[in-house]
Amino acid sequence: MLTVQDLSKSFGQIEAVKDVSFAVEKGESFGLLGPNGAGKSTTINMITGLFPPSSGAIQVKNIDVVKNPKQAQKLIGVVPQEIALYQEMSARENLKFWGRMYDLSGKELEKNVDEVLEIIGLRERAKDKVDTFSGGMKRRVNIGAAILHRPEMLIMDEPTVGIDPQSRNHILETVKRLNGEGMTIIYTSHYMEEVEYLCERLGIIDHGQLIACGTLKEIRETHGDHSRINVTVDTNAAMIDLIKTTLAKSFLEKDIQIKDYQISVLHKEPNTVLSELIQSVTNTGAKITSMEIVEPNLESVFLHLTGRNLRD
Repeated sequence: MLTVQDLSKSFGQIEAVKDVSFAVEKGESFGLLGPNGAGKSTTINMITGLFPPSSGAIQVKNIDVVKNPKQAQKLIGVVPQEIALYQEMSARENLKFWGRMYDLSGKELEKNVDEVLEIIGLRERAKDKVDTFSGGMKRRVNIGAAILHRPEMLIMDEPTVGIDPQSRNHILETVKRLNGEGMTIIYTSHYMEEVEYLCERLGIIDHGQLIACGTLKEIRETHGDHSRINVTVDTNAAMIDLIKTTLAKSFLEKDIQIKDYQISVLHKEPNTVLSELIQSVTNTGAKITSMEIVEPNLESVFLHLTGRNLRD
């Protein structure tokens, strides 16, 4: 369904994306992960034809996106990170407006709008203005606008940011259903559990490069042999830098993560270094208030590969 080959994009002297290559099969659900500024959105904007690549090739169902963007875009639905709706219009009016942008009209447009309202669970609120909706309901209409023309591939960029748990669950179930009916999904998220629930394969981007790609099992087996030791300390902000400097003498800097007053250290054999870690922290004068060892999971894989948590 999608082939990305040696894709690069520069903005002046900044290389946002560097030689990224991956493929997504028809009917597959593919997760694209990376810290903020890693190059995810730039990659998506090139796939959808919004940005021309500096080099490389993109094909959607064997259609060259650069040479034939309009033809390729007819196969794609996009759910942007920001709400793309007219607040003073009703849900139905918004969907009809976006449907016309896809050249839908007449009975076909009315039929597709009715079906989409059912899918997103807002049939009873169809005539209400969007500005009366909760954030989660707005995001559901956002998804509805993206699937009105029944695209073969749906690209979703952080579709559950800042919404209530009920709406989030509804969106996840909707995505699962669409994928089960054969729609290809490309999904970016800051929530690791969403990617684990929805996606069969995933790619991890950092500093503009694809640093891992495969099934969840493959990535865990290749990169996921590090457990995470979490230590919470009672100290002051000035002491945190000292703790990090002290730990760097015994552990790789990329395996040390400190956020607020929680220290995370990745290690293949956590039990063998636990006493050394405790000693290093307490020698700085900090008091340990809690500690846990988390077995290898996708979160620890991501931290090991990028040196950052997904939400950083």
